[in-house]
Amino acid sequence: MARSSERSHWDRFWERERDLSEIYDNDDRIRVEVRKRLSLQNMLTLEVGAATARDSVALAEDGALPVALDYSHAALKLARAAATEKEKTLFLVCGDANALPFKADTFDLVFHQGVMEHFKDTDPMTDECIRVTKPGGDILVDVPQTFHIYTVIKKTLIALNAWFAGWETQYTEKQLSSYLREHGIEPWSVYGRYFSPSLGYRMTREVLMKIGIKLPMKPVIIPAVHRLRTRVREAVEQSWLGPRTAVVIGVFARKPEKQ
Repeated sequence: MARSSERSHWDRFWERERDLSEIYDNDDRIRVEVRKRLSLQNMLTLEVGAATARDSVALAEDGALPVALDYSHAALKLARAAATEKEKTLFLVCGDANALPFKADTFDLVFHQGVMEHFKDTDPMTDECIRVTKPGGDILVDVPQTFHIYTVIKKTLIALNAWFAGWETQYTEKQLSSYLREHGIEPWSVYGRYFSPSLGYRMTREVLMKIGIKLPMKPVIIPAVHRLRTRVREAVEQSWLGPRTAVVIGVFARKPEKQ
């Protein structure tokens, strides 16, 4: 039976009785990677499949004007709470990534993180993201990277019909860049990121929470060792190995200027 990732999976996920602070974020990587490359001041941004929209809230803290779209009302409720907590203005829209309710050539930056891998047919969403991006504007696609133990675990759980999102795929840097070029936008920068804390720790923590044992979100047992591991991880991420071995990759691609 062909499995898929459906709205019901995400409604169940976001309706769980858990404080937002108990859900792992992405270590602020969207804001960090964007501001390395682009000026966020007064940038009109769109986050597609925003879920809790913590990335959009973070961009607002750096001066962006963010719009966040998701099709799950439960996720948007959490997004509103995240924006309120940070006292930031965030425009929330309930809508379909395959039919974005915006005019063409609207946004300076369109991005999605942890979204495209859940679509069996990615073309409609990608075409829509490109349509609403301004000529000369940028699109950031952030997805799981193929060559990592995460892929093995994920595929096993999907085969057992136990994956929380129903279905998910993954990409290499080359595959993702080629895909974006096929859609008429030009990749110009890439990054790779590992999980911190590790995937193994996160999985162990999630399992133990089901039986009432709550481990710290981000443990620091020996500070000196923690700092060393952080430096080593960051050095690998910034090397040629990063996008080829990390858990996730992100590719920035630019929409051509109108002729």
